[in-house]
Amino acid sequence: MEGLVRVALALLFVGCLADMPYGYFRAVRLLGTVGFIYLAFREKERSNGEMFWFWVSSAVLINPIVKISLGRALWNAVDILWAVVLVWPLLNRRQ
Repeated sequence: MEGLVRVALALLFVGCLADMPYGYFRAVRLLGTVGFIYLAFREKERSNGEMFWFWVSSAVLINPIVKISLGRALWNAVDILWAVVLVWPLLNRRQ
């Protein structure tokens, strides 16, 4: 389940790099917040403090209630960072 959440969120964030309608970004904010909270709880179960706080701060940054304006270029950089951080553990698993 966690892998599916990671891939889905990564795809949503990569989609943010395209010229999408405003409704897409609203949906990404909501789904991203829920996904990051889920990932934070999973990290808390594993006692991984650094990633727990990364996911919590990501949920706060992307939350749909109090919007934080970073500008298009900075948001694009954050989207790329999130996509890489989300997918990296899945690609880096040793067989």
